[in-house]
Amino acid sequence: MMRLPKFTYRTPRTIAEAVKIVADNGPAAQFVAGGTDLYPNMKRRQQMPKTVISVMRLPELNQVSGGGPSGAVIGASMTLTDVIENSIIKRDYPVIASAARTISTPILSNMGTIGGNLLLDTRCNYYDQNYEWRKAINFCLKKDGDVCWVAPGSSKCWAVQSSDLVPVMVAIGAKFRFVSTAGDRMVEAREFYKDDGIDYMNKRADELLVDIHLPPTNGWRASYQKLRRRGAFDFPVLGVATYVKYDESNNAAGGAPALPVKDARIVLGGIAPSPIQVNEAAQKLIGNPLDDDHIQAAAEAAYIKARPLDNTDFVYQWRKQMARQYTIRALEALRVE
Repeated sequence: MMRLPKFTYRTPRTIAEAVKIVADNGPAAQFVAGGTDLYPNMKRRQQMPKTVISVMRLPELNQVSGGGPSGAVIGASMTLTDVIENSIIKRDYPVIASAARTISTPILSNMGTIGGNLLLDTRCNYYDQNYEWRKAINFCLKKDGDVCWVAPGSSKCWAVQSSDLVPVMVAIGAKFRFVSTAGDRMVEAREFYKDDGIDYMNKRADELLVDIHLPPTNGWRASYQKLRRRGAFDFPVLGVATYVKYDESNNAAGGAPALPVKDARIVLGGIAPSPIQVNEAAQKLIGNPLDDDHIQAAAEAAYIKARPLDNTDFVYQWRKQMARQYTIRALEALRVE
């Protein structure tokens, strides 16, 4: 049985108190909300904080405000279940609710939070094992070792960004607000994730993710498609988030399928240490109708850009092939009826 190491558990009542505790304790302290990622990592001795600071009950982190016309703000400690069931999110940002619904089982969704999923540790078949297993292979570059077993000749860790909500947030242009004793900081989702399995976030250890800022809907549409082995629940081994905004100035046919695309984003997740925004795929759509030919061209560009490695489930060459098919599915969901 894997057991948690000893640690001090703190339950601050305010954001100011929470960030002061982490500042006073330094790198040995870590925030926790639902704990569905941190506590298993602690049991496997991948993360070993001496002080764990719960932010689950901070009221500012457990609410949704605003809405589609002006933009919405989601507190980082809202559970996935609350995100899925929230009327504002379901009405104005259904792509977030549908992506959150794919993340886990109902029981874990009652504990796991939206902020936790956005800050999810990168994953790898060689890393996500118990301490004894990892010790038997002489550990890996991400924790306690000096070699990446996925690419032994590389000096970089290739553990994969495996969040379902991350590609969605990048695609729709969300922003994250962090608070520390030094003040507030707003970071765009597309600039937050770094292409390194170890140093994978543009975040300081003393910063607390407080809320997620969603842009006004303003006519854009988005969808998310997920590849996983088990249909009931599993981490993604490929996620495709798509975003399209039509050029309504050319709406001579009253919203017919020939309406041209004004802006588009296609983001791949689950195949690299950071989400991959495929600009080449988006360019195949902009200025053109979202028809079969242009969807196929965008999917081909996504396929070319996808370069998964053998560090998660399924054969990696097949996962690359699926990047084409799942991009097609995601874009087909955005067609104007």
